[in-house]
Amino acid sequence: MRVTSAAKAIYRTIQGPEAAGNRLSRILKLFVRPTSQNVRTLMLSPLRTFTRAIPPVRSYGVALHRRTLLTLAIETSCDDTSVAIVEKHKDASATLHFHKKVTANTAAYNGIHPVVALESHQSSLAPLLQEALTHLPPSQVDSDPRRTLYHGTTSRMKPDFISATRGPGMRSNLSVGLDAGKALAVAWDIPVLGIHHMQAHALTPRLVSALESRPASGPNFPFLSALVSGGHSMLIESTGLTDHRILATTGDIALGDCLDKAARAILPPHLVVPPYGRALERFAFPGGASDYHYTAPAKRDVELARRVTKWGWGLGAPLAESKNGSSSRKMVYSFSGLLSSIERFVKYEFDHQTSTISRRLRQPGQLSNDERRDMAREVMRVAFEHLASRVLLYLSSLPSQEAAKVSSVVVSGGVAANSFLRHVMRSFLDVRGYQHVELWFPPIELCTDNAAMIGWAGIEMWEAGWRSQLSVRPIKTWSMDPSADDGGILGVEGWLEL
Repeated sequence: MRVTSAAKAIYRTIQGPEAAGNRLSRILKLFVRPTSQNVRTLMLSPLRTFTRAIPPVRSYGVALHRRTLLTLAIETSCDDTSVAIVEKHKDASATLHFHKKVTANTAAYNGIHPVVALESHQSSLAPLLQEALTHLPPSQVDSDPRRTLYHGTTSRMKPDFISATRGPGMRSNLSVGLDAGKALAVAWDIPVLGIHHMQAHALTPRLVSALESRPASGPNFPFLSALVSGGHSMLIESTGLTDHRILATTGDIALGDCLDKAARAILPPHLVVPPYGRALERFAFPGGASDYHYTAPAKRDVELARRVTKWGWGLGAPLAESKNGSSSRKMVYSFSGLLSSIERFVKYEFDHQTSTISRRLRQPGQLSNDERRDMAREVMRVAFEHLASRVLLYLSSLPSQEAAKVSSVVVSGGVAANSFLRHVMRSFLDVRGYQHVELWFPPIELCTDNAAMIGWAGIEMWEAGWRSQLSVRPIKTWSMDPSADDGGILGVEGWLEL
């Protein structure tokens, strides 16, 4: 296989001004593939969290000579290929020197296509790495040569270690990034850390605090984490860096998967474009927050009641109609019934005489945009209230002294980018007496899969004394909970503790 110009540039950077053999050429073949056009590139805009903009990359943080930790991070767990360079300074602030990603174009498949996603990683990773190397901080005049890389005639600081997603995710996709990370670690003679993808999501608000140079890199442990994406929906109690207890998880499909499929059912055909969840939100609320008109249920019976729309149909809360209502208080998420209901409402006419869904198929054009918009709003409302309800159930189950210790809830993952979710969560907790609980939502750019969060998780694990063996392999299914069969984050093989 021919080594591309991108690979050659990385090879020159690794070797320095004078190449010393073909060893790295063989290493780079682990992750270099011919370029494909079947991708779309996204450069992250200036990061934004809450209502404050993070200053441009070059201006926040402290002087380069103050650096203490520098990592190059790689994320390839699903369909996003992402590379970042993250630096943490002595004062606990951080600088994001580089952050870019490429998303596989799988629009033709109405969802993620594993082969297309894999090929996107293979064609995109090396060029992203090549570009990232030009953003490494320049080395100082008195820098240790062993901590210096050369890119052309420019000397730059060598990363202290590589952070690469190890799991959970698609094993073949994970291999592209993890193998590339191990190759760079060998070439540069630095350690590698295989990072837990969901742990990184949970720690993202701490990255944001560091990027904003806040005095404290909150949220501080313990805090709750609602991690919601296309593949995961779970509520976690986080008491330490590697101590995460699963309180609730989905018994069927993930929240993001539910919203994606609902979007493909509800949206007019010309608006069915990925990312589907974002398209659903834009269609439901074309005027943004001014269109919300949302009132959170003040009591549980109101929360569980089916709200009938002017069209006749209504969506009930998941698990509310179980026998004696017993499942309505279980610490479990369920979104498949909600999806099935909305798909029936789209497909069949509503019989106003019997107040039920008939077996008569809707005719083309019979479903108006107004009714579609109400469907979009209702499916999100019910889903987001269901998510919030388990946070409330857990908090209300704690003794008052214990509940007072939980002052923060992190909401992260791709679905956390939904602004209506942020509104529902805040309104829901406020009306039920939990105004003191702070909600931590990462900036939208850091909700979806990204390498910046992988780099930050790597930094926190490094500071805790953890390293990975070069023999580590990707993990498809990997729990965060130490009580799980696999032992959680530290239960898998391949960790080294200093």
